[in-house]
Amino acid sequence: MIPLSLVEIASVVGGEVVPADAAVTVTGPVVIDGREAGPGSLFVAFVGERSDGHEHAAQAAAQGAVAVLGSRPTELPTVVVADPQRALQQLAAYVVGSLRGEGGLTVVGLTGSQGKTSTKDLLGAVLGTTAPTVATRGSYNNELGMPLTALRSEPGTRYLVLEIGARGKGHIAELAALVPPDVALVLNVGHAHIGEFGSREAIAAAKGELVESLAEGGVAVLNADDHRVAAMASLTTGEVVTFGRDQPADVRIEQLELDRLGRPSFVLLTPQGSAPVQLQLVGAHQALNAAAAAAVAWSLGLAPAEIAAALSEVSTLSQWRMELRELAGDVTLLNDSYNANPDSMRAALDALASLEGSRRIAVLGEMKELGPGSDAQHHAIGEYAAARADHVLVVGEAAAALHRGAPGSVLVADNAAAVDWLRETLREGDVVLVKASRGARLDEVADALE
Repeated sequence: MIPLSLVEIASVVGGEVVPADAAVTVTGPVVIDGREAGPGSLFVAFVGERSDGHEHAAQAAAQGAVAVLGSRPTELPTVVVADPQRALQQLAAYVVGSLRGEGGLTVVGLTGSQGKTSTKDLLGAVLGTTAPTVATRGSYNNELGMPLTALRSEPGTRYLVLEIGARGKGHIAELAALVPPDVALVLNVGHAHIGEFGSREAIAAAKGELVESLAEGGVAVLNADDHRVAAMASLTTGEVVTFGRDQPADVRIEQLELDRLGRPSFVLLTPQGSAPVQLQLVGAHQALNAAAAAAVAWSLGLAPAEIAAALSEVSTLSQWRMELRELAGDVTLLNDSYNANPDSMRAALDALASLEGSRRIAVLGEMKELGPGSDAQHHAIGEYAAARADHVLVVGEAAAALHRGAPGSVLVADNAAAVDWLRETLREGDVVLVKASRGARLDEVADALE
């Protein structure tokens, strides 16, 4: 956050400072949870169905917050506005605009049906080796998370990497309009949230909004292997850089291999030369995520050798995404429980199949937001899982169609029953995948095993 007085903030967001003579300057992070405030913080207060953030101003103050942005006065100096969410977004747009003009900040926006967070983590790590970089934490990619990420930018920040999600038409356009990207990366068009969009064509149109929002002179980085994404080249008159494995592309993966832990190695090809990459991440799909990150980095002027070296150094991603753990009894756990859709389920099951072990056990739960085709999609994943795992454990009645699609699978009622089954069944050398949509909370199963 750049230092701003309350008077300056009020001017940006169209608010009123209460009390009017409050001479306060915000120098610390902008937060929406009082527990996360620090010295010099601005606490943004919202009124929700179950709680009123204004009532937590004192908690924020105890952590170091010096002011509040809210819809009514609090015990701290407050910038009062009609709509705190809109004010937060306006403030983010102002800060990024200021840093672009003064410090040469470059904004990268990325979206896709799956792989966003892993690719964002990889890209943030690569760019961070060359200059100060701010990237989205976890999957903080919505109407609150994106501006909060943008507001972490400081005068010295060179790159801002924003993961942008969508649950409907116009969502990406609205967020990208606040902070138009200099580079727009679109990974893929899959089945995630298809229940809300209605079709993959509608999903493609929504993802394409990011390309349409490019700042003047911007670059679109597109997946050549996904024809819906490749077609987005027509949405911009700017430069287009492509990445892929199966189709001709500017940045390509060649000679892809997996080691005994399912970690990909490959040769990264670019117009400026090639370099070997040895990822420490699990799953062949991570190679394409790495290629996407590499394509962005290459478009920003990084050399193939430094990109490859940085990718090879990344050892962890955001929480509960393809986390590989060695457990007692020589059991290996692959925790990918943060979220799931049919495409990411297949990728995770392929990763499980690539791991060496005495038996491969897939612990799977519901994939949410699939709409009318949900049962068919779950059934198909059940068939896919049965072909790649020695045992399939399905958790929850909501995933019963997955159980029906996997001959010989076991269906249990809840997470506690899943843990009990695993504790009775696991033996030395087993490899266990845990995956479902976030709402299924299968991270509890993984935690219990650890």
